[in-house]
Amino acid sequence: MSIKFYYAPHSNATRIHCTLEELGIPYEKIKLDLSAGDQRKPEFLALNPNGKVPTIVIDDTPIFESVAIQIALGERYGVGKGLWPPLGSSDHLQALTWITWGQVTLAAGPLRYFQNTSTYIAAEAHNAKQAELAMEEFVTSLGILNDRLSGRPYVVGDRFSLVDVDLAAVLGWALSMMKLDLSTYPHLAAWLGRANQRPAMQLVMAS
Repeated sequence: MSIKFYYAPHSNATRIHCTLEELGIPYEKIKLDLSAGDQRKPEFLALNPNGKVPTIVIDDTPIFESVAIQIALGERYGVGKGLWPPLGSSDHLQALTWITWGQVTLAAGPLRYFQNTSTYIAAEAHNAKQAELAMEEFVTSLGILNDRLSGRPYVVGDRFSLVDVDLAAVLGWALSMMKLDLSTYPHLAAWLGRANQRPAMQLVMAS
């Protein structure tokens, strides 16, 4: 088994970094300097034509897009370690649903909010109404996730999984930017606290 992990700190690669640490499998970290344009070098574009992180290579086969990477790692390495549901099970179908929801729905509001408020984006491209709508969308998603976690310790099944890794990483990024009080989402807040105390998350966030 050979895994190469192309990443940049404090980027979308965080969730994959946490997953690799949770799985406890050997991998090679290859850090890209995005400000220096490492992601646009021909040798990296040959792996990921989008020129983005995260990207992994498993036994000489490149995989990009974080959801695809998470599912691939879960199905190949996570089932035996109890971090991904058995393929074809009811929990497996739920895992596919919620991990995709995290990227398609949960992350959508924060991304639009970032695009319309961040100093990294030219001020003339900002739209205050779009930022407001994005915040409302995110609040709705928080309510959905809080309801999902009512009466259950984790998003899928009764044990921590890579779905929790993924959603906690999305929320970590979003909440650092949007500064929302989670006291009105007690189930979500308790779950996020548990996820953030995991050794893998602590290690990655400190690196």
